[in-house]
Amino acid sequence: MIQINARKIYTPFCLPAKSIINVKHGKIIGFGEDSSSNSLTVFDLTEYDLVPGLVELQINGAFGVDFTQDPTQIFQVGKRLTELGVTIFLPTIITSPLSSVQKAMQVWKEGTPQDYNGAAIPGFHFEGPFINPEKKGAHRQEFIKKPAMEDILDWKVENGVRLVTVAPEIPGVLEIISLLSARGVIVSAGHSMATLDQMQDAVAAGIACGTHLFNAMRPLDHRQSGLLGLLLTNDELKVGLIVDGTHLAPEIVKLAFRAKGEKNIFLVSDAMAALGLSPGEYELAGRPVIVNETSAHLEDGTLAGSILTPAESLRNFQAFSGCTFEQALQCWTTNPADLMGFTGHGRLEIGLQADLVALDDHGRVAATMINGDWVYIAPWAKITSERIN
Repeated sequence: MIQINARKIYTPFCLPAKSIINVKHGKIIGFGEDSSSNSLTVFDLTEYDLVPGLVELQINGAFGVDFTQDPTQIFQVGKRLTELGVTIFLPTIITSPLSSVQKAMQVWKEGTPQDYNGAAIPGFHFEGPFINPEKKGAHRQEFIKKPAMEDILDWKVENGVRLVTVAPEIPGVLEIISLLSARGVIVSAGHSMATLDQMQDAVAAGIACGTHLFNAMRPLDHRQSGLLGLLLTNDELKVGLIVDGTHLAPEIVKLAFRAKGEKNIFLVSDAMAALGLSPGEYELAGRPVIVNETSAHLEDGTLAGSILTPAESLRNFQAFSGCTFEQALQCWTTNPADLMGFTGHGRLEIGLQADLVALDDHGRVAATMINGDWVYIAPWAKITSERIN
């Protein structure tokens, strides 16, 4: 059995009376001292806070890898994402030839490598190709498609399709929403100019959430609220936010938090290949992207993903929205896990898989545990262990 002594434990909802967590066979079995075990290893993490592993639903790439161009590298990136506290994620494939989507599904169906010890990959997020060209953002217009049912015949959870972003107003999309949602795929509205009526029809068909709220969407108008009006006011709809200080002004983040609260927001990085690397020139789905110290954009200035880390997102969300650390943490853990139905993830509770992260005073990741095993320990972390027989 493993006993971890921490400074504080965020579940994320409450702080246990004793900052001790017990793990056995990869599962959390209790909080507090346990003298019943004949074989015990005690880890001293009393300089750090323990939080649930982070759940990332929108990431285009990282560490030099672009998932749309090379989905075979998802496991390579998944190992490194543990350095950022991510324990489960959806590699995101943006608008591209359908052959790219098929390649991604094939990679996933081939299975996880036996020696893999990185963040779990339950499937993909397909952001496109059924989007509105008027709100394409950094997506390549030549690959935007009119919906066709034959194109999505194998888009199923068992084939690694977990989340799909569509524009509800495009003719034929409602049928796709209905089919995918009936299969258990979560469908999100994004890159869209949908009116309020069109969005209401999409919700009736099965839309569950909105992709990067405010970005690549019809602007909010006081006479025609559009899809934003419904996303902000319907408590059944969840919304993703990119809180890097570039995609959204701080006041807009505060507005979103006041409208949706801590239960209906999931934070995402929308990171691209330059995450974890130096500024320079990179690619997003084959398009040149210029990356500086704070943002990533095309030559014309269009935003092209981000270089945001979860730790930065947590700090920014607290600062911009005025929420508590626990509320921000919920938006990176419990909310995305619950939206996707990732049972056992997003919280620290007895009986659940021991996926947890140790954070220092500055929000840096000192260590990451997945399924009861330490998969990452920062070189600067002060962690000791003692074997007690």
